[in-house]
Amino acid sequence: MEPNVDELKRKHADLDYRLGEEAQRPNPDQTIITQIKREKLKVKDALASMEAA
Repeated sequence: MEPNVDELKRKHADLDYRLGEEAQRPNPDQTIITQIKREKLKVKDALASMEAA
């Protein structure tokens, strides 16, 4: 079952929150930041394709 737009928006917001939390740490882990950014981009692309359809 494919996720709906609301679920993807929630996931994107959650990833944004996690990214902010990681960036605020005294020594942020760049590997984790990169992984979160990649996942956010995947979710953003999925949202864009769903909204274009």
